[in-house]
Amino acid sequence: MAPTAKIADNNNAVELTRDIFNEWFKEEFTTTMTEREETRTRSIVIIATKGTIDWAYPPFILATTAAAMGWDVTIFFSFYALELLKKEMSLGITPIGNPAMPMKMPVGPTWFRDIKWRIPNAIMSNIPWFEEFTKGLFERTLKQHGVATISELRELAVEAGVNIVACQMTVDLFGYKKHDFIEEINEWGGAATMLPVAADADICMFI
Repeated sequence: MAPTAKIADNNNAVELTRDIFNEWFKEEFTTTMTEREETRTRSIVIIATKGTIDWAYPPFILATTAAAMGWDVTIFFSFYALELLKKEMSLGITPIGNPAMPMKMPVGPTWFRDIKWRIPNAIMSNIPWFEEFTKGLFERTLKQHGVATISELRELAVEAGVNIVACQMTVDLFGYKKHDFIEEINEWGGAATMLPVAADADICMFI
């Protein structure tokens, strides 16, 4: 074989080795990254800002579900959401100005329960104790469907190891006393405390 042919064969051998190495590297890299993704612990940060019954459910349900899946979970309670951390919760609910809230009765025959009571705000706001009445109906509906109470969900979150952070600025702003809150709060902090945690989380939600 001529020297030039040998050189060509050598070049082909070098190119073949490079191709094989590149393919091997891609496969190893893909496998390693897949295994790393499957074994790493995901994280979620939930920023809760509301203090009514209907708005209390989303952060606790999401947090307890994520914790049950093995995720690292942090809930940052700010402004009115601090009501959800009090030892004695007194949460309300209001349909006024909330057209998405279904006004259905949890009692009576099926046809009666299916009625959507579209009551104008002007009427609702002038009926004494209307919000308390609505709260009672809402709580009864939740109970009939076997939905856990906010207290029960909070206990589940604590037992599941959810990191509970209370906004210190809100405490100072509203004149709250720390002894009014549950002892299971992991940290009292502010935006500077939460932003680094949120930046590293896989998911960050504002509720």
